[in-house]
Amino acid sequence: MSDALAGQVAVIVGASSGIGRETALGFARAGATTVLSARREDRLHVLTEEIGGDAMACPMDVEDTASVGRAADAIVERLGRIDVLVYAAGTNIPDRALDALTAETWDMMLATNLSGAFHCTQAVLPTMRGQGGGLIIYVSSVAVQLPDASGVSYQAAKHGLVGLAHGTFQEERDHGIRTTVIFPGLTDTPLVLKRPTPTPPEVMAHALQPEDVAKACLFAASLPARARVPELMLMPSRL
Repeated sequence: MSDALAGQVAVIVGASSGIGRETALGFARAGATTVLSARREDRLHVLTEEIGGDAMACPMDVEDTASVGRAADAIVERLGRIDVLVYAAGTNIPDRALDALTAETWDMMLATNLSGAFHCTQAVLPTMRGQGGGLIIYVSSVAVQLPDASGVSYQAAKHGLVGLAHGTFQEERDHGIRTTVIFPGLTDTPLVLKRPTPTPPEVMAHALQPEDVAKACLFAASLPARARVPELMLMPSRL
């Protein structure tokens, strides 16, 4: 698949670590011109150097609509198009139970996990419409399909991504814009370290790896424009 995405520009939001980082590497190996976005600019530059070629670091704060807009403008000015947007940014908190959440932590969780995806979606749509198509991939969570103890703010935001994805497709399908939602199960990323109780090593030994989720994103992006994967659940085979 070394040339599956040749000629395409892929923007990976949340590229500084975990699933986003591996997705950026995978898309670059598939021939895409890869744009790396996140708040941690230093990590983006390290990854840009690792990828090499025409990879572009484009820092943004997804909670700031002006920051997202500036980033989208800079991408189009330099590369001329945006074919794929992968929203892999996300966070959780240890104090996630209902009796521990505050208005501030609730708002922060929705701002990063859901509103940021909305801001990025709005920012890329004009370019995708103008070029006649594009794909937006949202990395959600299996907690949408199999409710767990990840916390109500996390689950509410990840459910919201599904509505954002399907609603966007219904409005934009005639412009050739497709959406996909990925629902990963337990994945060995830094997010696991934010659990209130550490996950036992014997469980983590069977978790998905970030590159597994990246391959699911790459599969959806590698399909022809006539095909779409609305939803894809990815689970560890031994959990």
